[in-house]
Amino acid sequence: MPSHIKASPPVTAQERYPTENDNCLEKRCANGWVSDARRCESPHFNARPLNEVSMLVIHNISLPAGCFGKSYIDQLFNGCLDVSADPSFIDLKGLEVSAHFLIRRDGELVQYVSCDERAWHAGVSSYGTREGCNDFAIGIELEGTDTLAYTEQQYLELKTLTLALFDAYPMLNTDRVVGHCDIAPGRKTDPGESFDWQRFKKDLS
Repeated sequence: MPSHIKASPPVTAQERYPTENDNCLEKRCANGWVSDARRCESPHFNARPLNEVSMLVIHNISLPAGCFGKSYIDQLFNGCLDVSADPSFIDLKGLEVSAHFLIRRDGELVQYVSCDERAWHAGVSSYGTREGCNDFAIGIELEGTDTLAYTEQQYLELKTLTLALFDAYPMLNTDRVVGHCDIAPGRKTDPGESFDWQRFKKDLS
């Protein structure tokens, strides 16, 4: 990983998943940052125009497509992706994009942008009568593809993270969690048919 990417050491499984003896979930998110995430700060963000957080958007990502566990996602969100590393990266040259979170296949949680700031994950998007979902949404990337099942570790971490964000941002609830495909239909398909929405919503109840 290039040395100028800001990163902290990975957390252990015990640190990652709270137990009954741990602090309440709402204490996991303070000042927009989740305490047990690996922090890898992206320069690709700006201020939320209305200081509003009222939606979670679930995405997927893999670089190269279908390849997991590499550092390319960190590089992309930090604007230092070596586009010569894979032929498929040529279209990503100069792209300024980020998400708030990434959940890797092993359940590792990475945070790139404070939830209080606007990350650049949704692109051209709308929800109901509102356009520009980046203004009020938190973007969560799952390392995966539309057609490959997500891992048990990812669902566990997604549940824990989502409940913590619900506690930290009162406008969030299960009805305000959508896929990228829901806010950019015809343009985006993630998190894809492989994402078990029924299981995820049941986990949150």
